Amino acid sequence: MEQCLVEVRGIKKYFPGIKALDGVDFKIRAGEVHALIGENGAGKSTLVKLLTGVYQPTDGKILLRGKEVGFASPHTSQRAGIAAIHQEVTVFPELTVIENVFMGHHIKKPMGLIDWGQMREKTGALLEKLEVDIDPDARVKNLSVAERHLVEIIKALSFDVDVVIMDEPTSALSLEEVKDLYQIIRQLKKEGKAVIFISHKLDEVYEIADYFTVLRDGKYIGEGLVKEAGVDKIVAMMVGRSLSQIFPKVDVEQGPTIFRVKNLSKTGLFKDITFELHEGEILGFFGLVGSGRSEVMQVIFGIDQLSEGEIFINGEKVLIRNPTEALDKGLSYIPEDRQQQGAILKMNIRENVTLPIVNELSHARKFLNKKGELKVTQEYGSRLDIKASSWEQLVETLSGGNQQKVVLAKWLATKPKILILDEPTKGIDVPTKAAVHKFMGELAKQRLGMIMISSELPEILGMSDNIVVMHEGCIAARFTREEASAEKIIKAATGHI
Repeated sequence: MEQCLVEVRGIKKYFPGIKALDGVDFKIRAGEVHALIGENGAGKSTLVKLLTGVYQPTDGKILLRGKEVGFASPHTSQRAGIAAIHQEVTVFPELTVIENVFMGHHIKKPMGLIDWGQMREKTGALLEKLEVDIDPDARVKNLSVAERHLVEIIKALSFDVDVVIMDEPTSALSLEEVKDLYQIIRQLKKEGKAVIFISHKLDEVYEIADYFTVLRDGKYIGEGLVKEAGVDKIVAMMVGRSLSQIFPKVDVEQGPTIFRVKNLSKTGLFKDITFELHEGEILGFFGLVGSGRSEVMQVIFGIDQLSEGEIFINGEKVLIRNPTEALDKGLSYIPEDRQQQGAILKMNIRENVTLPIVNELSHARKFLNKKGELKVTQEYGSRLDIKASSWEQLVETLSGGNQQKVVLAKWLATKPKILILDEPTKGIDVPTKAAVHKFMGELAKQRLGMIMISSELPEILGMSDNIVVMHEGCIAARFTREEASAEKIIKAATGHI
């Protein structure tokens, strides 16, 4: 049995009116990848903040190598050997890799001057040890998203930590970049580091983790060896429901073709894209990052302009030059990046939901009809079960899942006939995913046609009636729901079909 590096016993953290953690036990050993699993609100983030000194416990103990400790600040936690890499990268784009790695803890010469030579040498050694090919003097703004994540990892290791916490580290990475990250995690494991791995994606947990601990509603539910636990067991521990309830696929008899594209091309991005969508159909689009799937949808919605090709709605050829024209023709698009493109975080729920139809809700297009706004917001907010104190609550104060529901409500309020959903459940917890999937089934029954882009194979397989797979800007394969399998889809997406 490896040495237990960190252990929490009966840890509690209370806020006014809230028990964020209520008697949680957790431990991680050297050379172990331990998945911390739970839906949003389960207490994962609170536990991480206790381990990293952001919060201090209300009750309970934190033990480091068997000795009780207290972390008064993040700096105290780092000095004790614990570092966290968060979902949102916190690097400084204008600075170099070296400057980012040693931000806040520069190596200095005896006279107090910064020792750039030693910092460059140590950064290079860390990059080499993890087999990462990045120039230490490169400016971070010129690096890819994956490389920026690697800089965060190098920065954590520059403190010579023994425990690395990774919070949703793959959310912005392609399939190949995820594989590279797994290799780094395995390298850390070989060196005897302990990795706490937090992810909503259970396939990642099964791929990389040795042990798991499940939290629910701030309480410890259970733990075990990943290889001995089935998916159904872990899901039931997380949310008290079976796997079949996460993808509540509704069989809908499909109607006529309502949307068709023929030989769509955009120079340098994609070419010869042809497909059709029927009433009541959910058409899944799968492809690795860079395959062109999102770019196709952005051209269809008028965000970008096509080079060649034709678009037909209900058999009639249409020209879509901008999103306004797309909306007028009954087409809506829910983008992948809900924070940057989907919602205006500084505005409230009501203002977000009614933004695309603000002209319809205005008197002579001059004065807003607030009662009308509230009626529309109430209708769609209630249907999607948006959890908020009121419709005037700022979107930035909502959970990720509720932000996603606001974006859904916003575009559904336009009453589209064709809905494009780009990563509709990215970064949200299992119950919220199930709620979104259930709502998609209801929309299909109402004869809405949907195109769903997703990087999650279980979602593609679980929700799609038909599947289109893209590779390097082209359609590589098409499958019916019955024909599709994870192996076939991955082969097509990687160009091996």
